[in-house]
Amino acid sequence: AGEVTSHLQGMLNRTVRLLEAGIKPVFVFDGEPPALKKKELAKRSLKRDDASKDLHSAIEIGDEDSVEKFSKRTVKITKEHNDGCKRLLRLMGVPIVEAPGEAEAQCASLCKNHKAYAVASEDMDTLTFGAPRFLRHVTDLSFKKSPVTEFEVPKVLEELGLTMDQFIDLCILSGCDYCENIKGIGGQRALKLIRQHGCIEEVVQNLHKRYTVPEDWPYQEVRTLFKQPNVCTEIPDFQWTSADKEGLVNFLAFENSFSSDRVEKAQ
Repeated sequence: AGEVTSHLQGMLNRTVRLLEAGIKPVFVFDGEPPALKKKELAKRSLKRDDASKDLHSAIEIGDEDSVEKFSKRTVKITKEHNDGCKRLLRLMGVPIVEAPGEAEAQCASLCKNHKAYAVASEDMDTLTFGAPRFLRHVTDLSFKKSPVTEFEVPKVLEELGLTMDQFIDLCILSGCDYCENIKGIGGQRALKLIRQHGCIEEVVQNLHKRYTVPEDWPYQEVRTLFKQPNVCTEIPDFQWTSADKEGLVNFLAFENSFSSDRVEKAQ
């Protein structure tokens, strides 16, 4: 039962920790991924397959550390996992949003429209979608190892000496979830090139011949995706309510075999 409910345990622990800290969380769930992301998702699927093979080898030789490491890499989030987490949050009285597309884009939109103070995520694409304020390591339960880091987009742009349009081009050029980058161009070189030439078109025009631009490179589509993402703007004000104690007991203890002290924590 532990493996089946680990996503609920993780969600419960993180949510309780946020609430105890006086933070009012809103959880945003991914909708349909954009077509441009299909390659990235296929890549992740291959990585999971490789991790499964490594996990099998680690189990055979009894290497516990490797078993733990590769177990984490084989996790695939299913619709059932998401549905269970949504139900748990509703029973805890915590609001959720189901994004029509990418959750990071929806989070950025909520923040831009003053529905939320900041976006807490580990995905740096959140900044590229224009979230005014972005926090990392907020839900990291070992937060002593990784203190919360706050980024404010205006300050990031000022420090880099870029406009928002140039920042989007920088992120595309240095590699993102939606298209491959130009081989040999990482973050530092991409920044230098954007500062020098101003946009991807000019970078490509003036690129040294040792670099090969990928065939049918969809950077313009990716740029549009970052600037005009599929988000819902008609979101009512959020309400945090008292937990449904009876519902939580039924869901956690009876349906998912949680111990009574864990259920107590959720209330």
